[in-house]
Amino acid sequence: MPEPVMIYDTTLRDGSQSEGVSFSSEDKLEILKKLDEFGVDFVEGGWPGSNPRDDEFFELAGKTKLGHAKLTAFGSTGRHGTPAEDDPNLRNLASCPAEWCCIFGKTWDFHVTDALCVPLEDNLTMIRDSIRFLRKSGKRVLFDAEHFFDGYRSNREYALKSLCAAVEGGAEWLVLCDTNGGSMTGDITPAVEDVLLTFGVPVGIHCHNDSDLAVANSLAAVESGAMMVQGTINGIGERCGNANLCSVMANLNLKMGYELSAADLSRLTKVSEFIAETANLTSSPGMPYVGEKAFAHKGGIHVSAVARNPRTYEHVKPELVGNRRRVLISDMAGRASISEKLKDFGIDVDSEESRIIVGEIKKLEAEGYQFEGADASFELLARRLKGESECPFRVTGFRVFIDNAGDRISSEASVKVMDPDGNEEHTAANGDGPVNALDNSLRKALSKLFPVTGRVRLTDYKVRVLDEKSATAASVRVLIRSTDGKQSWTTIGVSANVIEASLDALVDSMEYAIYKNNGKEDTE
Repeated sequence: MPEPVMIYDTTLRDGSQSEGVSFSSEDKLEILKKLDEFGVDFVEGGWPGSNPRDDEFFELAGKTKLGHAKLTAFGSTGRHGTPAEDDPNLRNLASCPAEWCCIFGKTWDFHVTDALCVPLEDNLTMIRDSIRFLRKSGKRVLFDAEHFFDGYRSNREYALKSLCAAVEGGAEWLVLCDTNGGSMTGDITPAVEDVLLTFGVPVGIHCHNDSDLAVANSLAAVESGAMMVQGTINGIGERCGNANLCSVMANLNLKMGYELSAADLSRLTKVSEFIAETANLTSSPGMPYVGEKAFAHKGGIHVSAVARNPRTYEHVKPELVGNRRRVLISDMAGRASISEKLKDFGIDVDSEESRIIVGEIKKLEAEGYQFEGADASFELLARRLKGESECPFRVTGFRVFIDNAGDRISSEASVKVMDPDGNEEHTAANGDGPVNALDNSLRKALSKLFPVTGRVRLTDYKVRVLDEKSATAASVRVLIRSTDGKQSWTTIGVSANVIEASLDALVDSMEYAIYKNNGKEDTE
């Protein structure tokens, strides 16, 4: 049986060079643990000695017991003219707690002469001596051949000499890097095959995504014999990012039949979401395999076919990568879409009911509603049309005041609500803005009638202008994301008045919370 492909994650080092990303040492430690649990083979933690944060991380990581992953430290070859044993960078690598070190060196003659500004032979000596020093210090070494594919095209003989120097120094892996991300897939195969025929050392691939080919080039390298892929979760990284390991791993295993040594792909989507959350980045919903849209179906014909057999419009089962199928409701939806979506809510409809619901959806979407992102409002609408549910309260009146007191603008809202028995509550509350004040006032009133609403909080608020040509008279669509601490849901409101649209979405949010709690008293 062939050896499994090794997965080398550099999210903590290369990924942290992405614009807007800054991991604390605690963040890095949590990510290390998550990647270890997931089954990544190598985790590159950072550059010891480059900053206090990485030093603190390696100190913490050195005390952390890992189940599978090999903690790896990153650095460069030593400085020109400085003996390896006296080089501060190499000494930091030698003394760090990581068993493995990955150092990069120049393999493109242009970079050696114009960026490093040293003689070509001296660069080879630096590569050889740096790796040899780390090996004598007890480290295992991977060599990142920086700009290898550019160097190979420019001067094949020198690029291979650079790899030869790394092997002579004791490198256990030769990792070929497309550092500028400009190589075409056709450039990868012959270079990888040439290296494998020349050296008896396993080869890895490290691609950047500047030509949008990082995943394709990584897969091509594996097909050519490379047995390690370096990349990041979600493809984050400098400039256009690195090879997205989520796509790389799924393609290697599910499409190409390669074994991964330990990665549990059924947890892939959760790992992707965790990394995005920790990096304070919004996950790209259109990411293959792990994105929210990866298995979302909108067109009625598609949904009808998927309901019969998911293979009709899904290239893999979403569960294999820990994702889920989503049916989107819009004016493109047919009865099959409605029926399939309602199954998620445990609602059965007959043909007449589905016809009525489809008709109402199409009418409301013509007015500006968009239910594909507002599942809670859609479920409430379907239950109302089926006669299963009515709103347990009515807003009988509301007012919003905005007061300009000197250099500060404050908002106050008052709301009247009534339950089915005629009990009315009239309350007022302040807020940072008119919608916040309205939200506070509505929850304050409802919590006396329905205590469960006291735990509801807004987590997101979005406004979309529907007809920009109408300027300030345009209708707006408001989407509100709410949570009770246990689950989250999204509701929608549409009106030419942003306050009214916001109130409609807020009312749906509170109704949904009450419905899910079956109107029972909140005992927590």
